[in-house]
Amino acid sequence: MAGLYLHVPFCRQACHYCDFHFSTTRSNVDDLVSAMVQEMEVRNDFLQGSSLSTIYFGGGTPSLLTAEQLEKLFAGIRRNFTIDETAEITLEANPDDITTESLSSWKTQGVNRLSIGIQSFREEDLKFMNRAHTSAQAVSAISLARHHDFHDLTIDLIYGTPTMNDEAWEENLRVLEELNLPHFSAYALTVEPRTALAKFVKNRIVPMPEEEQAASQFQRLMEWARSHGYEHYEISNFARNQRYSRHNTAYWKGITYLGIGPSAHSFDGNQRTWNVRSNPEYIRNVERSELTFEKELLSANERYNEYVMTALRTCWGISKLKVQQDFGDEALAYLETQLGAFSGGDWIKESSASISLTDTGKLFADHIASGLFR
Repeated sequence: MAGLYLHVPFCRQACHYCDFHFSTTRSNVDDLVSAMVQEMEVRNDFLQGSSLSTIYFGGGTPSLLTAEQLEKLFAGIRRNFTIDETAEITLEANPDDITTESLSSWKTQGVNRLSIGIQSFREEDLKFMNRAHTSAQAVSAISLARHHDFHDLTIDLIYGTPTMNDEAWEENLRVLEELNLPHFSAYALTVEPRTALAKFVKNRIVPMPEEEQAASQFQRLMEWARSHGYEHYEISNFARNQRYSRHNTAYWKGITYLGIGPSAHSFDGNQRTWNVRSNPEYIRNVERSELTFEKELLSANERYNEYVMTALRTCWGISKLKVQQDFGDEALAYLETQLGAFSGGDWIKESSASISLTDTGKLFADHIASGLFR
């Protein structure tokens, strides 16, 4: 069991908040796709023969690829890896790229799950974020996808923006209720370095709301999700009927995955690698058979810390048995000692088998995790 992530680093325009690696210049898409296929051939032994249970096309905006470009990537995947018959194959798509033609092409290639980057159903928010689609396109894209038998759908939403007061957030939740989706993700807006938003905030062009606004909207989201039958299975992710994102769940549980493309990360349980964050340099390196990437061998403490951080974000929480088996009795004793700092409050739920967060604790997930680090 393993995962494959393909980073497609192209976008129609730059969202003001985004710090993922991407380019709005698309003159070298064909060359980059060829390089990604070549990287698969060079690194297909990374998974040590494990079959692919998940494939995820992320970005960037993978929905910008032509049918021919996507077909070339799929041909490379099938040539170099074994794909499980029931594999989850996800493609991130923007609403403005979802058409009858594109949906038909994706379905033909084997895509069976769409992650649609909506962010908001309100025009004011979309303009603030510099999104390329409209609110009408957001709703119609979901309807069109369902019409073409894409029923495994998820969308992204963002809260805590300067344009979104509590009433506006409720408006987004009303639309979300009408759509009756099996899964959605919701993230608080963060100001990342080297983004347009960071410059706007620094130059006082955009006044960011108080942290209490995002916290209040997150709390309202948790209440709304619970009352509408969604399981809050990870800090930012909600699903009905256990229709979790299998790709992301595998990541949170430490399953091996290979990342293909510029800036893509890979992990085998002990070692993390990541590719150069430059399209031209990535293409040149692959063409010269000089594929280079940064590499980090994780120590036992680093693996423990990573497990604590990711597991604590999920509904399954930290497994005491896993800590004991993977890191030893001393690590388990340390964990239980550190939990003392949070006893008596309402942040932690502890049983004989696991440690997880309460709704209040989810507001302080990073702080709690760092308190449990070795």
